[in-house]
Amino acid sequence: MTSSSAAQPSATGASGATSGARASATLQPKSGSNTAGTVTFQQQPGGVMMTAAITGLPPNSVHGFHVHEKGDCSAPDAMSAGGHFNPGGKPHGQMTMPDHHAGDMNNVTADANGNVRVSMLLPSLSVGTGANSVIGRAVVVHKDPDDYKTQPTGNAGGRIACGVVAAS
Repeated sequence: MTSSSAAQPSATGASGATSGARASATLQPKSGSNTAGTVTFQQQPGGVMMTAAITGLPPNSVHGFHVHEKGDCSAPDAMSAGGHFNPGGKPHGQMTMPDHHAGDMNNVTADANGNVRVSMLLPSLSVGTGANSVIGRAVVVHKDPDDYKTQPTGNAGGRIACGVVAAS
């Protein structure tokens, strides 16, 4: 058995993120949808590993998926979550491009049963106290795919699930 990274001291970077720090959100249905799920975030070298398990989507559908600026999912349409999380004031775009909102993530694609299981490394985010921390933000699943071009939201349509991100 290899040694556990938990036995090693954790480091805190300039972003305020502690290696291994975790956060999570429980997605609740919005806008009359049946979409729900869980999203977890774990600080790693080079960014945050995000893992999502989402259910209740139309089979084989594609959806915009973003971190939004406010940790508030109280509105029936999730508009209380505000816009995409964008502490750097950058234009909307694909997360692989140099200029994009910190909260811009890749689209998610449902399988034939309407479920998504996805993980992605998010180099623009942190789990901690820094300006790019996901804690206190919201994760939103949109009705339509993000086109990665239309400003400021990628033309991703209504918000069909929302969850507030909290330290875990």
